Amino acid sequence: MPLRTLIFFIASIFTIAFAFGQNIPRVGSPYVKQYNKSTYQAGNQNWGIAVSNEGFIYVANTEGLLSFDGQEWRLHKAKNQRNLRSVNIDKEGRILVGGSGEFGVWERGKFGKMKYRSLSPLVKDQTGLKNDEIWRINTVGNRIFFHSFSKCYIYENNEIKTLTADGEPFLFSHQVNNRMFFEQLPSGLFELVNNSLAQVRGAAVLRGMNILSMLPFDKDKILIATSNHGLFIIENDGSISPWQNQVQQQLIRYQVNNGVKLYGDQFAFGTIQNGVYILNSKGELIQQINKNNGLQNNTVLSMTVDKQANLWVGLDNGVDRIDINSPLYYYADLTGKIGTVYAAIIFQNKVYLGTNQGLFVSDWNGVNDFQSLDFSIVPNSHGQVWQLVNMNGQLLCGHNNGTFLVEGNAMWKISSVTGAWNFTAISGSNRWLQGNYTGIGLMQGGPAPSFIKQFQQIKVPIRSILQRSDSEFWATNQQNVYSMKLNLGKDDAQSINAVKADLPSNTQLHGVYNLANNIVFATDSGFYQYDNILGSFKPYVELNEQLKSFHTANKIIPIKQNEYWFVKKSHIAKVELLPDGKVKIDSSSWNSLRGKMMNDYEQIFNLDDQTSIIGMDNGFAIYFNQLSAKVNLPKPYITQVWNTSNGTTPLYDDLSIAYGENNLRFAYASPWYSSSNLKYSYWLEGYTDNWSDWEEVAFKDFTNLPDGNYIFHVRSMAPNGTQSEITSLEITIRPPWYRQWLAIVIYLLILTGLFIIGKRYYEQHLKKEQQKLKAKMLADQEARLAKEAELNERKLMALKNDQLEQELEIKNRELANAAMNIVYKNEMLNNLHHELTNLNDSNGNKLSSDQLRKVSKLIDEAHSDDRDWDLFEKSFNEAHENFFKKLKSDYPALVPNDLKLCAYLRLNMSSKEIASLLNISTRGVEIRRYRLRKKLNLPTEKNLTEFLLEL
Repeated sequence: MPLRTLIFFIASIFTIAFAFGQNIPRVGSPYVKQYNKSTYQAGNQNWGIAVSNEGFIYVANTEGLLSFDGQEWRLHKAKNQRNLRSVNIDKEGRILVGGSGEFGVWERGKFGKMKYRSLSPLVKDQTGLKNDEIWRINTVGNRIFFHSFSKCYIYENNEIKTLTADGEPFLFSHQVNNRMFFEQLPSGLFELVNNSLAQVRGAAVLRGMNILSMLPFDKDKILIATSNHGLFIIENDGSISPWQNQVQQQLIRYQVNNGVKLYGDQFAFGTIQNGVYILNSKGELIQQINKNNGLQNNTVLSMTVDKQANLWVGLDNGVDRIDINSPLYYYADLTGKIGTVYAAIIFQNKVYLGTNQGLFVSDWNGVNDFQSLDFSIVPNSHGQVWQLVNMNGQLLCGHNNGTFLVEGNAMWKISSVTGAWNFTAISGSNRWLQGNYTGIGLMQGGPAPSFIKQFQQIKVPIRSILQRSDSEFWATNQQNVYSMKLNLGKDDAQSINAVKADLPSNTQLHGVYNLANNIVFATDSGFYQYDNILGSFKPYVELNEQLKSFHTANKIIPIKQNEYWFVKKSHIAKVELLPDGKVKIDSSSWNSLRGKMMNDYEQIFNLDDQTSIIGMDNGFAIYFNQLSAKVNLPKPYITQVWNTSNGTTPLYDDLSIAYGENNLRFAYASPWYSSSNLKYSYWLEGYTDNWSDWEEVAFKDFTNLPDGNYIFHVRSMAPNGTQSEITSLEITIRPPWYRQWLAIVIYLLILTGLFIIGKRYYEQHLKKEQQKLKAKMLADQEARLAKEAELNERKLMALKNDQLEQELEIKNRELANAAMNIVYKNEMLNNLHHELTNLNDSNGNKLSSDQLRKVSKLIDEAHSDDRDWDLFEKSFNEAHENFFKKLKSDYPALVPNDLKLCAYLRLNMSSKEIASLLNISTRGVEIRRYRLRKKLNLPTEKNLTEFLLEL
């Protein structure tokens, strides 16, 4: 451990000892923080407990080694370890452990990485070791004593030597300063002197008593705790005698199991059946902590003291921390006998508690005498007690049923006006004002307090009263402020008027208080002052800003000059008004009381300016200001660094992190243990500009950190504002692979290669460009020639097209003429047939039917002659290439007559002309056209001729 750190911790311990003087409070019980097995995730029994040089807690648990850094419990298991029975820390900070047939060393590396090294293989007699259990580990100089009931294994210079007791079994070994003692059974107590065991002079006194603890006492004396025979003292001359103390019989009855020296002259002894007893060097009982006042279990298996002088106890079921150095001690009403405390006072060696169930009383012998407070209810006090006040040497009780005078364990009613909330002395007189359920009453002080009258000018509840001048007073309830003027000569109120001023609507008043000779009104929207000149309320801006969240405090209780308790819904702050107008506020030291007081009825009774009684909903707490002196906080430790890019991977030695793994989590902790949590502030230098706000969260995540070098700083702050030193850690986020030196060298090589290749490419390109230029010139020339040839070819094609169009036109005309010739021929034949039917012979008679039949047959044959059609079809195909083929292909159902009709329609011939060509009537043409449309599947709106022209 670095010398600077060691000096720091030694200085811390001396600071603590100085701050606490030599006394642990004897009234109430210290705060006990419980860690059960579901919290530390291991076995029930905790056989050994030790504190490292850094302040970390290590526990020998049945399932392995537990460690606690103030934030997180961790369980460490070694492959060859079974149940652990003991743990200790050597001067080098190594964690020494022993258990069933095994002992060795855990070493804590960077960021809490633990590495185990077994020392058992160094033992020559492995068979004997397997049957041993290491119950105690002691260190003297460079030697480590691993003690079992059969022998002691002494480790030094990487060798194991075995110490035995000449055939007798051992019980336990004990280290007192640099001396080693062993109890042999049945011979008694021996001391290791020059590597051999020498019996202690008065050992016969302790024979058969089972020594379980030996602690350094006054000067060279030694305090011995036995299992069933109490405590003994070894004098300087070696003689042994019983040590007389207040709890000797209890220690005998409940069986001492271990002991530890506390700060000053105080000692703690753990028992098998009744928890922990704390005694001072005079044998006086200081504290007794068992399951009734906080412990999880009454069987204490191990104990140690941390760097803050807290007492840690390993139990048969769990681990507890007893804050014996805390300024807060508690009296808890676990049975509900007392109820919620609304008022408390210490009067004539008795402590009175006013609760929702009545007035309770117990004897009080001061904070330096141990006593089990035994509260009993004062007869006839059942009901709600609101206030207890010392009125000129007389104790008055403000009760739901009226006002009572209290004497010892009895009380008498002096007023039947219900609900006495507040008692305010009138300066310069022997009168008191009382705020109650129905207004304001006037009381007479003195040896025989009495109730004088209830003022009739006001009949609403009054919760607080404050004198503003000789005869003027402020009075408030939750809704209104009243100005009151008294005529003390007549014991009457001249006026009581509501002050209608500039308080915000719906503002709830908490009361009126004198704060450093300034009258302030507490409201749920902040503190206000009354401007007498303007006759209005104005916010007390300067005070509200400095009080921060406590600007809405509902109660102010003076402690001493310029020092006050501010209470906000059971959250307490201690406020000091400094001469420069600044406000010093401590709102964290009492976090353990938050939520344990009755809201709006919080009560703090100042026994003196160093000690206060704080009412709670199940008892009360005692605050000892002398125990809250500033101490040096140990600087926080960075307990773990994780890479959170892909899951949560712990980092240990190498903090040069790849760019793709640039999501980090830093966990940190200060080995500082109290009922109020520490706060932390961090700064990642190189990434953020300033320190973060203070918060209780003990880790910080950073995501997507740019490459570069960073320094992570963290510091802690105690509830009273004390700040620790700064812990720093350097990390590096390596550049992405494409920006690393090797990549840069490769880039340079590539660039050089590219330059050479580029130069060659440019030269070749230039040569090719020259060739291309020449080729282009030739190509342009060829292109021009080709263009001219193409132009000429286009002209020739145009001429050819014109010629073809002319030829097509001629052929169409020829087709039309041919068709018309056929039409003409058919018409001639029809006319001829008609004339024949009307022709007479030379005698004027009609021609014979045979003659007409022969001629008609000739005419019909002429009509049916297909030679004209074949010629027409041939010419039509030449003019309209593949017209008939396409029709036959697309519409196979067409017959020759349909094709003829299509051809005639393609030539845009009329129905009459078509009828003549087909030798049918015009009606027949229309019928054929209809049938043709159906075969062609033409819709009604489609023109048949246009359809055929489009083919």
